[in-house]
Amino acid sequence: MDILVGLQWGDEGKGKFIDHICNQYDIIARFNGGANAGHSIYYNEQKVTLKLLPSGVFYPNTMNVIGTGVVVNPIQLKQEVEQLMALDATLALPQRLLLSAKAHLVLPTYAYFDQFYESHPDYRTIGTTKNGIAPAYAAKILRQNLRVGDVYSTRFSSELQAILQRQYRELEQLQCDLPPLNEMEAAFLDGVAFLKTLLVTDTELYVNQALHEGKKVLAEGAQATMLDIDHGTYPYVTSSSTVAGGACTGLGVSPKKVGAIFGVTKAYTTRVGEGIFPTELAGAEAEQLRLKGGEFGSNTKRPRRVGWLDLPALKYACMVNGVTQLIVTKGDILSDREEVPICTHYEVEGKRQAYFSANQEEKTSQAVYQLFQGWTGDFTQIKAESQVPSAYRAYLNFIAQAVGVPVTYLSTGPKREEIIELKAN
Repeated sequence: MDILVGLQWGDEGKGKFIDHICNQYDIIARFNGGANAGHSIYYNEQKVTLKLLPSGVFYPNTMNVIGTGVVVNPIQLKQEVEQLMALDATLALPQRLLLSAKAHLVLPTYAYFDQFYESHPDYRTIGTTKNGIAPAYAAKILRQNLRVGDVYSTRFSSELQAILQRQYRELEQLQCDLPPLNEMEAAFLDGVAFLKTLLVTDTELYVNQALHEGKKVLAEGAQATMLDIDHGTYPYVTSSSTVAGGACTGLGVSPKKVGAIFGVTKAYTTRVGEGIFPTELAGAEAEQLRLKGGEFGSNTKRPRRVGWLDLPALKYACMVNGVTQLIVTKGDILSDREEVPICTHYEVEGKRQAYFSANQEEKTSQAVYQLFQGWTGDFTQIKAESQVPSAYRAYLNFIAQAVGVPVTYLSTGPKREEIIELKAN
């Protein structure tokens, strides 16, 4: 099993790269997160944002798995499948999508708790998508949630009603603006009815049997390393394990079966929401980079914070994931600059720091930069490694040497075909 992860704070272009290599795999399996992040892919000249669905859905011979580590909102899953089937009915998604019976459900009350926590002064403002993902994972850990397989139980209706009624009362006490409970429940049960039309199974058995038969599996991660619940910039993180090790727990596959670990990074850095960002830009320069790079959330449309490439954070991410191949995107966005900075280390209280630290504080961390010669050219015309501008090649070589991982793929634009493979660094 190969694994693909993001190496920054998300939005690195993971979906596009997975789409590029999908035809090399029999199964694409999501192992974490929920509908709180989007992977953007161009299909039939249209930009499609996948939130819950694995990125192999556009390949007719690829099976797609939503694993146990994912939290599933039936309403959003139904909408996403129906939208794709309306785009291309030949995709036959219901026959090529397997859903883990052990995956947890996102109940309709969770989004309102999410909204309350984000807006109330007594709680931290994290900058979540307010999709109810954190409350779903919290209920999972408290052992108070329902799982996908529970929808087939004779007790499902009564257990669902008990939970919803209790949580609805809690939300009323918090003075949340709510729709009628019966409307919330009806919409959720409509999603559950759709969910029952899909292939629900013990996906651990399915994936492991496929590996035993010699089939190729790619584990697809959502969000990114610096948003990992344990290894990210806590508390401004997501609610799941986003690193390569999370693929093993999220899919129920032994670490012994892991092969390549692909790590995707932009040629610069972005993040959405609150939290430390040592290389962040501000003012007109930030706005110029944001607009040129289209740095607005694929799911939320929120403007992303932007900054230069953070090498200490990238080195840290490559270390905790055990990355074997590096994929770099959006170098074209940095074109036409005289110089391009890279943060090579931090200066912390007079001492040099080469890796991102768990107790990193922005006020005491000074990013130290090295300047590189800028590059020019129409990246969409690059079809081979020999056509990559020499200055950008030097930039990539420096990154590869610094993190100790070869750059093997290079995105040259937003479209599906705008990506090339590199043979050497």
